[in-house]
Amino acid sequence: MSISSSHSSSQRTGAIPASVPPRVPHPGIALAVIVGCQLMIGVDTSVVTIALPDIRTALGLSTGGLSWIQNSYMLALGGLLLLGGRAGDIFGRRRVFMAGVVTFTVASLLGGIAGNGGLLIAARTLQGVAAAVAAPSAMALIAATFAGAACVRALSIFSAVTGAGAAIGMILGGVLTEWASWRWVFFVNLPVGVVLALLAPRFITETPTRPGRFDLAGTVTSTLGMTALVGGFIRVGSDGWGDGAALGAFAAAAGLLGLFLLVESRVEQPIMPLRLLADRARAAAYTAQFLLVAAVFGAFFFLTQYLQEILGYGPLRAGAAFVPMVGMQFVFVRAVPKFLPRFGARPIVTVGTSLVALGLLWLTQVTPDSGYTTSVLGPFLLMGMGGGLSIMPLNATILASVPAEDSGAASGVAQTMVWSGGSLGSAVLLTVSSAEGLGAAFAGAAVFAAAALLAVLALPRS
Repeated sequence: MSISSSHSSSQRTGAIPASVPPRVPHPGIALAVIVGCQLMIGVDTSVVTIALPDIRTALGLSTGGLSWIQNSYMLALGGLLLLGGRAGDIFGRRRVFMAGVVTFTVASLLGGIAGNGGLLIAARTLQGVAAAVAAPSAMALIAATFAGAACVRALSIFSAVTGAGAAIGMILGGVLTEWASWRWVFFVNLPVGVVLALLAPRFITETPTRPGRFDLAGTVTSTLGMTALVGGFIRVGSDGWGDGAALGAFAAAAGLLGLFLLVESRVEQPIMPLRLLADRARAAAYTAQFLLVAAVFGAFFFLTQYLQEILGYGPLRAGAAFVPMVGMQFVFVRAVPKFLPRFGARPIVTVGTSLVALGLLWLTQVTPDSGYTTSVLGPFLLMGMGGGLSIMPLNATILASVPAEDSGAASGVAQTMVWSGGSLGSAVLLTVSSAEGLGAAFAGAAVFAAAALLAVLALPRS
């Protein structure tokens, strides 16, 4: 990849380039709008999870149907993020950001009024599509709005929200389900979406548009490939490894994802420029993101079931159980900007991923007779600390030295790694749990975290 000497210097030091973006009259409000959108997207990955038992009762869904309510959102989000990143480059990131926010709000309304499982899954899919449009522009707008130390501070807040969104969703889902109705896990997005849509054109500066074309072949092959892969694991979880449909899904996934890489290597304007992966630090950060989120999101799916179905917690109490994790994550992610210039990303993320792995290993010891204080609180604290230490340095490593023409694509790949990792991690651990039980699922999550640690060790020492 061709990078200027100033960009190369930024990459070696792990710093955010200090180029001066257009002046923003109210940068605090601009950041609040960007972060508010990211929080809404992150919360919706999990806010429905605690409401699933009530949704099953209300709409008469099977276990497979319930899993697709969760996975349809994350698959659409992860599969179309790269296209969303390219759209921001071509049409302008503020314009695309607003289109995503408005569509997400409409989809949330449709989910709240859905009268059957098919309509609810369709609404969740539309939410995922809208989130895929807005999310890459959200991260890229930070790089376009802030520079130098201000960009690092903005990224720390953005990363805190990204990491804590799923846990906050658990808490909010419990409150809304117990005090109101499962439909309010969708309706809660309406006032947030309206406010964001009204504030964005006033306080966020539009980025320059660039001529380009959409890589539809890359979009189709990547989205269908990931859908087939996740669907294969879900089938294995219910019907075993001998299921013909599951084996067919895995074969289709291998073919489609291989074709995706072939397309990206030959198309003139790919949605995922492979040159982004040529840089060792960025490739390692992407890999670590994918594996770490696969571990944590997969564990969340089973933790909510353990709290409600084994410990007997109601939705509100189960959601409140995640508060210590969220609190630790916010505390540590706010401290990272102080240490990043001094130590660099690698040692900080090494400690963070190690803490997450230890927390997940601790969870393998839970039994039906275990209590929250003795068996769950400690792992939650470790995972909160580890997540807070890991997310922001990985995002900073990914954005460091990215040329302006690739910033949207780089942000899209980062978001793709997060949400695709969450979807695949949940599906894989569901398969493990079906065969070996809850403890094995947490052990599988710890394996994902250990693999993330190996990827982190590939980061440069500086």
